[in-house]
Amino acid sequence: MGTIRLFVVMGAITTTWFLRESDWKLIAGSLSLYIIAFVVLMVYHTLLSNKKAYAETLTELCSNEIKGLDHDFHSFDGAPDKADGGHPFSVDLDIFGAHSLFQSVNRTVTAMGRERLADMFINPMTSKESILQRQEAIKELAPLSGLRQDFYVNGILKGREPQGDNRLLSYLLSDSVFFAGNPFWKISVVIVPLLWAAIFAGLIFGHISLSLSGLLFTISALTAYYRIGRINKLHQAVCRLEKILISYSGLIKSIENNAFTSETLSSIIKQLRCRKGTASQAIKKLSAHIGVLDQRATFTAILLNIFTFREIRASIAIERWKMEHGPETKGWLDALSHFDALSSLAGFAFNHPGYVYPAIADSYFEMSGKALGHPLIHRDVCVKNDIAVGQSPYFLIITGANMAGKSTYLRTVGINFLLAMTGAPVCAEELTVYPASPATSLRTSDSLAGNESYFFAELKRLKMIIDRLQKGERLFIILDEILKGTNSVDKQKGSFALMKQLLACNARGIIATHDLALGALERDFPAHIKNYRFEADITGDTLSFSYKLKEGVAQNMNACFLMQKMGIVIP
Repeated sequence: MGTIRLFVVMGAITTTWFLRESDWKLIAGSLSLYIIAFVVLMVYHTLLSNKKAYAETLTELCSNEIKGLDHDFHSFDGAPDKADGGHPFSVDLDIFGAHSLFQSVNRTVTAMGRERLADMFINPMTSKESILQRQEAIKELAPLSGLRQDFYVNGILKGREPQGDNRLLSYLLSDSVFFAGNPFWKISVVIVPLLWAAIFAGLIFGHISLSLSGLLFTISALTAYYRIGRINKLHQAVCRLEKILISYSGLIKSIENNAFTSETLSSIIKQLRCRKGTASQAIKKLSAHIGVLDQRATFTAILLNIFTFREIRASIAIERWKMEHGPETKGWLDALSHFDALSSLAGFAFNHPGYVYPAIADSYFEMSGKALGHPLIHRDVCVKNDIAVGQSPYFLIITGANMAGKSTYLRTVGINFLLAMTGAPVCAEELTVYPASPATSLRTSDSLAGNESYFFAELKRLKMIIDRLQKGERLFIILDEILKGTNSVDKQKGSFALMKQLLACNARGIIATHDLALGALERDFPAHIKNYRFEADITGDTLSFSYKLKEGVAQNMNACFLMQKMGIVIP
């Protein structure tokens, strides 16, 4: 297209040269044809550029998705800013950050969609009805890869402004209106352009002097910029939102004409309804009005403002739009963010056809399943295990040697439990869960800034769990090596006391420990505690692990063996 446009320019120059002595009308006519051809080629070039950018972005997405199937998620946002050590489970279960669950799922293209998806993991659902409704939506959206990819590519091409949503809502939900409610300005934007048309006609036909038109120009300029402070304030509220609104318009357009059957997706379509036209058309109009103010600093825009009160006209249009559509905008953006987050979960389901949607139990508590695997461990090396936590106050105590698989098993159970609470499919052959709130203590750390020791930080986490239980919350608790910040005698005594208190609070969960003495609790509470183990196999000078969960208390420990292998002499 660029080469062809060059030939058009050369043709125009050549033609003008050969017609230089001809009638000026012939020259003007031929140049007009070249100009029209050049403009048409420019438009076509823009269309081709857009299609090329779309194809390149789609190709990149598919390439990154293929990498993701091989557990390489670095091309996607893991939201490391969402990691919070004070959260009940997000850091323990690797929800955010590099190679996290969020990074493997996240394909959001709007700032508010990213927030919505993060919130789905931070505050998982505890209602069976809500979980089943989201499952239904994900099941319907997962096979619609064309729709999801188109949504993603359009969003990525337009980009996103993290603070744009809040600024837009803040302005549109405010009551401030100035120009649209003032009769003088509403009349002026109609009369001034007509007046200048008459002035120009008078100048051409000699009915108006140049000095008079100069005086009128000065008056018009002073009037046009009389309320420049108000216009600046309005522009400050909406500046740089044109691009984000164009993006939202395109994204909404891609979903508003679909007919979904699931209750959740159907409600999103209902939220996008508009009193006049469609939500995408309305947002596109607002974008055009804001674009006028964004271009106000150019020389052409200044002249147009003086002759037509262009900025005041745009301000009136923005304020009228706010009065007409402002209350609807919050619902539109909420629907868009909801779809954006659901699209990511649906993509996760599409990428893992072997995963299953868990059944949701009616009574507290149940978590039972077969062949649970960790979704962030490569399928070729992932060892899968079963889970069975019953309805009475019930705990699994997992014992085992270092590196035998205890912590990985806890995270496998926890991350699949969380996926189930978000309505997503899980890495298992089958799974039934009750929608309780997860609470974990796997990676407690000390804090220099907070002047907290490791042990004190761990006690705070355990106290938080006990307090929530005593308030009547239904929790699913996962603890790894409790009270490891103190000596072995205190640890054993405290661990026994903690287990008894958890059972008294009607709690359910899993505890992993190196302390084999905790296995004795099964004898004291045979209906409420079950022992399982991960064994280490030491044969001669070789240490190996099966990573398979077995009943009973662990028999083999490997700390001394590993120390000797590292050259540390054990007497």
